[in-house]
Amino acid sequence: MSPTDESLADLAQRIRGLADELADLALDRLLDATERDVEDPKTAVVAERRLTRAARALEKAAGEIETLSGSGAGSLPDP
Repeated sequence: MSPTDESLADLAQRIRGLADELADLALDRLLDATERDVEDPKTAVVAERRLTRAARALEKAAGEIETLSGSGAGSLPDP
């Protein structure tokens, strides 16, 4: 793996970490909406959906970067 590929793989890993953080925040908002006593559960649901979409977008971006770096499941074969 070239230094550039390693840099891309590292970046993809950091992006996946951010996606995990967003997913955790989304779960927290879902708990607010369903199990915790919050002032406006509907707002918590909206926030959960947006956070989940953002986490999915980051996961997709990480997958694309991994493909470029050659470390992803869908990576291109070496020429």
